Order: sequence, then C-alpha cells, then structure tokens
Amino acid sequence: METEFSERSVSIDILIQFDEGNIVDYSLADELETRERAQVREYVQNIFRKRSYLDFIIDHYSSVRVDEMKPGLKNILRLAIYDLLFMDSTPDYAAINEAVEIAKYKLGSKTGDLVNAIMRNLQRDGEELPKPAYKDRNKLVATTFSHPEWLVERWRKRFGEREAFQLMQSNNSRPHFYVRVNTLRTKPENFELRMKKMDMIAEASDWLPYYYMVETVQPLIEKGLLKKGLCLVQDIAAGFAPTILDPQPDESIYDLCAAPGTKSIMMADLMQGEGEIVSVDISSERLEKLAENALNYKAENIKIRRGDVLEVSLGLADGVLLDAPCTGTGVLSKRADLRWRRDQEGLDRAVELQEQLLEEAANMVKRGGRLVYSTCSLEPEENMEQITRFLDKYDNFVLEPLGDYLPEEVLAEDGKAYQTFPHKHGCDGHFGVLLKRVK
Repeated sequence: METEFSERSVSIDILIQFDEGNIVDYSLADELETRERAQVREYVQNIFRKRSYLDFIIDHYSSVRVDEMKPGLKNILRLAIYDLLFMDSTPDYAAINEAVEIAKYKLGSKTGDLVNAIMRNLQRDGEELPKPAYKDRNKLVATTFSHPEWLVERWRKRFGEREAFQLMQSNNSRPHFYVRVNTLRTKPENFELRMKKMDMIAEASDWLPYYYMVETVQPLIEKGLLKKGLCLVQDIAAGFAPTILDPQPDESIYDLCAAPGTKSIMMADLMQGEGEIVSVDISSERLEKLAENALNYKAENIKIRRGDVLEVSLGLADGVLLDAPCTGTGVLSKRADLRWRRDQEGLDRAVELQEQLLEEAANMVKRGGRLVYSTCSLEPEENMEQITRFLDKYDNFVLEPLGDYLPEEVLAEDGKAYQTFPHKHGCDGHFGVLLKRVK
C-alpha cells in the first residue's frame, strides 16, 4: 500500500502542518496527479468544515482527549472518521485499513493499533452515533456546525439563531464556483462552445456579463483553459468591486493589495487592454503569480509595483480599488481553514489596518475620481462601520449609488453599498462601496 504519497497521507500532512504552523500548503501534493491533488483539497477543506464535530467524535471514542493528542494522531483520526462517516464512495474497510496503515507508517505499530481500535468501535455503533449535548448553547452550536465559539456568539446575536444556522450550513456545503470569460483572449460564444464540447454545465449569470456558474473547475484546469487565459476562476461577488469602479480605457487605475490579481485582470478586460493599471502588493511571491497571470490573460496594461500601501509613493489616479485585507468571514465555504485562523483580536487588528489603508487609498484619488473599498467579510466593523467612520472624518468624499451597476437584490444601505451572504445569494459574502472625491 502506497502510504507515503497517497491522497489521504498527503492530506494528513497538510492538516498537521496547519496545526503546527497555521498555514495551508497544498504544494505538499505536487507529486500527485491532477485529480489526486483535487481530492487532497476536498479532504482538507471538508475536514476543516467538520473539524469540531470530528473532534467531538474522537473525544467520545478515545481515552486520550483531542487537545492532548499530537497533531499526527489527531489528524489521522479526523480524516479516517470523515472517510467513514461522510465519504459514501469509500467502503468502511478501506477507510479503516488506510488509516491504520498511515498511522503505522508515520507513528509506529502501537499507534496503528490504537487507531484500529477507535475506528472499529465507531464502525460498530453505526447509526447510533453520539450527539453533542452541551448545556452551553454557543458550545453546542459551535460543535454541531464546526465554527469557532466567538463567531457563533456574534452571529447568533446579530442574525438570530435560525439565520445563523442557515449561514453556517451554507459555509459547510460544497460551494458554487464561477468563472469569468476573458474577452481579451476569446469571445463568450466561443467559450460556451468549448463548454458544450467538454460536456460541462455552465450557467450564465444574469447579474454580470461573462460570468458562468460551474459545478467544478477541474475540467478547465485539465484542459488548460486557465493557463491559456481564456477564463479565470472568480466568484461573481468578487467581480462587483471592479464593476462599480467602472474603469475606462483612457484612465489610470490603482489596484491596492492586488495579488494574485484577478481583479486587476478583470479591470484590464473592462478597459480593453488600454489605459494603465498599477497593481500594488507587499508580497513579491504573490506578485510573481500576478505577473504570470497578467501575461497569460493578455492584460498588457497592468504594471506591477511591489510595496506596502502605507508607504509606497504614487501619484494621483482616476480610480483606486482597495480590496482590503479582512477576516474573510464571507468565504468560509471555499476557505474553511480561515474560521480556525480568526479570533476577536484578529478582527480588531484587521479593522485598524483597514482604516489606515483606506486613508492612504483616499490620498491617491484625483478630484472627481473614484475610490472603491471592498472586503470579503460579513462583519459590520470591517464594512459599513468602517465607511461611516471614514466619512465622518473626511468631507471630500461622498457615497455614490450602485443601482446602475448591480442587481437590486445585492444592494444595501439604500443602494449605496452591496453586501452578499452565502446563504441568501448563493455566492461568497462580499461588501463594497463606491466613493467619489468631490473636493
């Protein structure tokens, strides 16, 4: 049995690395085939989506508590239990045997015996599995829906319990994926023809042009459509920010905190490859990816600038897009790991940084120019409260209505902001506003 480089074994290595270093590194799967790498991502993200519940099950069947286990044993059991309970395509014996072999390979024969005993007991119980029954309501909900308690408490207070449940259920569901046709490389009708030839179901969106909802992006990767620059994977709500900035072919545009560059590439397309986009980011590694993407997508009007937005020296632009670093609570379906990397202190730090970035971005806008502030967060402190504080402090900017750009169902704040929610809109949770500099 090839345990060293099996999909399960590599998935466990990624999960161990996350527990030890708080990072998710899919490069550990580079030696696998394309479909195997996709399965690794499925394993990892689904285990993040169900982590609290999986840990509850482990605690019930193990004499050693999860929080006392080393990351290796903990994550072997998490994956094995996920396999056993939620992977209908995996026979019970395969889930158990693979877990035992991986445990023996990584941790020794005694640990393999322990894993075997826990999994056999779980298998015997079958349909009679234990259910969480904590008196603390937040802990009960957090365990049932596998979200951190601090976030459960916030959402229960803000949305009410029923809607909070719907939001968390959406976060734990398989996400919708969108692709946007890159008209710098192909025509939408030609792209649709390619989809038909590939037997892919692609549903055109009526919210924005050139967007298609697909069940999976794997065939696009395998056929090389992304590498050829014919389309890019981008949630439709992420396309709202470039849309409301409405960059024109003769304008100068700044995209701040730009990497890996999907918004820059979309704006290059909207500008028909003309004008100038300066894409700024602090990460040289991520900017290398942006440069590669810009070349693939024929986005020749993008200029890359490495630097900290708080320190970089730029002139004035017609339009500035600040897609601010945030907690990412609107993308927990696709980035399930984020829920375990965020806390209240992190939210407070994000709000402070966003305020500084917004003020710097405002100083880069010409009189009569536009500034878009956007996040992929659901938290008011990062969104409208941030904008309200900014407008109270600066009287040279005003909010512009968004009704001419976006569908009514995503508009908020009397049409002067957009806010999407995964459980309501079937896309990621995004927020944004358009500010005009009036003096």
